[in-house]
Formats: sequence, C-alpha cells, structure tokens
Amino acid sequence: MISPFNDEYFMKKALEEAEMAYEKGEIPVGVVVVINDRIIARGHNLTETLNDITAHAEMQAITAAANFLGGKYLLNCTMYVTLEPCQMCAGALYWSQIPKLVIGASDPNRGYRKFGVQLHPKTEVKSGIMETECGDILKRFFIEKRNLN
Repeated sequence: MISPFNDEYFMKKALEEAEMAYEKGEIPVGVVVVINDRIIARGHNLTETLNDITAHAEMQAITAAANFLGGKYLLNCTMYVTLEPCQMCAGALYWSQIPKLVIGASDPNRGYRKFGVQLHPKTEVKSGIMETECGDILKRFFIEKRNLN
C-alpha cells in the first residue's frame, strides 16, 4: 500500500500554518515538524503578535518539537517550511541537528543560503516543494500590505 504521506502532504500542512499567520497579519510562513509520518510540532510567524523578532515559524516549531521529544535535538525529524529559513533560524536548525529540511519557496533576499550560513553537515535539504503555492501566499500578503500603506 502506498502511504498518503509525502512531501506535498506535509507541505500542505505547513501552508495551513502560513494561512494562520496571514490571517493574523503576520508574514505568512508556516512549518511542521514530522517524525515517522506524524506531525509533532507546528508553527507560524508570531513576531507581531508576540512583539518578538525571534518568534519566527521555525523557532516556534523547534521549541514545540523539542518539548514533545523531551530533548533539544530533533533527531529523526523532518522540518517542512514554506519559505527558506533566515540565518537566525538556520543557526537554530544547525544546533538542533535536524536531519532533513524541506523548503517550499526560496528566499533570495533574506534566506540563509544567500549569507553562506551552513546547516548541520548531516542535514539533507530538499527545495522547491510546492514552490508556487508557497510563494503565492507571500506575494499576496505583500501586495495587500503595500496597498494598505
């Protein structure tokens, strides 16, 4: 039997988190952390809500996953994120030793790759999963934001 769980399935769940951020007026980035085809943590941007520049979706999900696992390392986990992590979040992912990162849309302006930030040497990165959908929600958000100002 073919498993219904694949990269697109989990990226859709991350996009649901991005929609929650969008509805709150936050930059719409969403994340899920998965182990053995089970979502153990979710997150979306909360920087405006919490008035905290570190409250990125990835940071929220790393904390939630570590709490679920009872330890600081996200071994055997996969993070699905709708936008390429920034250098701060990439640093946290490095220290979490997450073995797999799946990215929706790239971020050529603020993504960790632009700055040469390295993830943990054992972290596998897969990019471009549902890239159009992940990019569209961001484009829609910023167009609306510009039109309001």
